[in-house]
Amino acid sequence: MVRETTAGATTGATAESRSAGAEIRRGELAAFLRSRRERITPEQVGLPRGRRRRTPGLRREEVAQLSTVGVTWYTWLEQGRDIHVSAQVLDAIARALILDRSERAHLFALAGTVDPSPASECTGVPQSLRRMLEQLEPFPACVQNSRFDLLAYNRTYRLMMCDLDQVPPEDRNCLWLAFTHDEWRSSMVDRDETIRLMAAKFRAVMAEHVAEPAWKAMVKRLEDASAEFQEIWARHEVVRPGDKIKVYRQSQVGILRVAATSLWTGPRQGPKLLTYTPADAETHERLERLHALALAAEAEAEAEAAEAEAATAEAATAAV
Repeated sequence: MVRETTAGATTGATAESRSAGAEIRRGELAAFLRSRRERITPEQVGLPRGRRRRTPGLRREEVAQLSTVGVTWYTWLEQGRDIHVSAQVLDAIARALILDRSERAHLFALAGTVDPSPASECTGVPQSLRRMLEQLEPFPACVQNSRFDLLAYNRTYRLMMCDLDQVPPEDRNCLWLAFTHDEWRSSMVDRDETIRLMAAKFRAVMAEHVAEPAWKAMVKRLEDASAEFQEIWARHEVVRPGDKIKVYRQSQVGILRVAATSLWTGPRQGPKLLTYTPADAETHERLERLHALALAAEAEAEAEAAEAEAATAEAATAAV
């Protein structure tokens, strides 16, 4: 009887110890997420700062938006709640928080989840590269990863195929837009050939990422949304990325013939800087007009935001 009691006490102590360890780990995870969130400025991830920001770095809802995770779910993580987090969610959060490899490994270890792609580098877009995008204007330019996600773009690129600022952040992917966004699709003069090559490039690069949830989720989402993608994807065509002359039909300035050039931002084929230089004098002039339209639209948006903020402040003063 004494032995049974001792064994039971030992088992209970072990279970209690494990529970305490899990609670400590959740607390560490919560603190780690807060520290990573607070170090990132809105400008680093392409978000407006605004004048009433009190939170250092990003807000919780902004991280949730960038990673397409529910705000409540992300808040529970930062509160150390006892919830199960999938590898796909952790991968999305790691990318939203621009974690390097060591930080990413620490995140997965604290969450007690196996990282399906431990060598991933969640490289963001530094401010220096964003300034480079601006300096390339009036020529369109963007930063894109190997999955066709648009990580950053300048004002001319914003309007070249559609108004990207009106596209939800989770949809700012060139492959997704090429198959699902009407305005983007209509801008491609040789659309059938272009989308076929894009799908083939995506499949070729995906060979190195077949186990990664984000890549599989992208294919599943496209298959569910587009019968055209299903048909092209089933062909199993592959082609490596290359530079060429591309032709677009911009709704406000007309046909644009541009030379597309890819510049890798690191030693591996991950994020790249894509530039579009005019292939003829007519396109050069049209890109300058498109840039002017983008500047005018930006100035108008800033004026409207200032008026709205002034009205809010006036209402608050009147209420007092």
